Amino acid sequence: MSENILIELKGLTKRYGYGDTETFALKDFDLTIKRGEFIMIMGPSGCGKTTLLDIIGLLDRATHGEYILGGENVAGISSRRQAKLRAKKIGFVFQNFNLIEDLPIIENVALPLVYTGYTKTSRLKQASRALGRFHLQEREYYYPYQLSGGQQQRVAIARAIVGSPEIILADEPTGNLDSRSSHIVMEELKSIHEEGNTIIMVTHNPSLTTYATRVINMLDGQIDTDIKTVADSNLPQPVSVKIKKRKKKSTPAIELPAKKSKKRQKSRRKK
Repeated sequence: MSENILIELKGLTKRYGYGDTETFALKDFDLTIKRGEFIMIMGPSGCGKTTLLDIIGLLDRATHGEYILGGENVAGISSRRQAKLRAKKIGFVFQNFNLIEDLPIIENVALPLVYTGYTKTSRLKQASRALGRFHLQEREYYYPYQLSGGQQQRVAIARAIVGSPEIILADEPTGNLDSRSSHIVMEELKSIHEEGNTIIMVTHNPSLTTYATRVINMLDGQIDTDIKTVADSNLPQPVSVKIKKRKKKSTPAIELPAKKSKKRQKSRRKK
């Protein structure tokens, strides 16, 4: 498997019901996603877009097929292991924001860090930095109902990136926003993508495809068309910043005067 390939879906099938009531949300679905892609998935309602996003996000399991994430087949691993991978690698942005109304926004943003082992103080500091990126630090202790729809969605994006995931999954992130707020949200996602994050987004709005490096149209649980608008060689690559620990400066040794022995001291007194 190439190091540049992040996700491979092979023969993925999601079936509901049995016999006469059997339906397929996905059927023998194949897809390869490379690091740094910004993929927009389009198609009519019921074509399998959200099911696909849920499976990629480890929120649902396929009935059959393989799902390889970063070289690991995650289709059959335990729910606990899936939860750990989800917390580490994937951030979610939803159409309805999914913010907890009785928590201030800084605590909403810090939620994905609860299972990472950070202390509460560290979680809040990271959440504050994430909100600062979206110019929302002065509203840290506002509640969701005190914000506009566009601001709530920016909070949701801050929550998605607070743990520095490789993948951002966005399900109709502009569906409940006006055109101005939609533009702001898409510019934020574009900025995140340019830093090397892989974004997979479901939308019904064809005008948003200008932000994508690849546009996939789905029909009846399969790929109908798959168009790349940016060559793989031009995809942004993650920037890894290594913070070197400062070496402690060695302090020069201070020579202390040798202590005089008690015998010498006594002999001097006699004289």
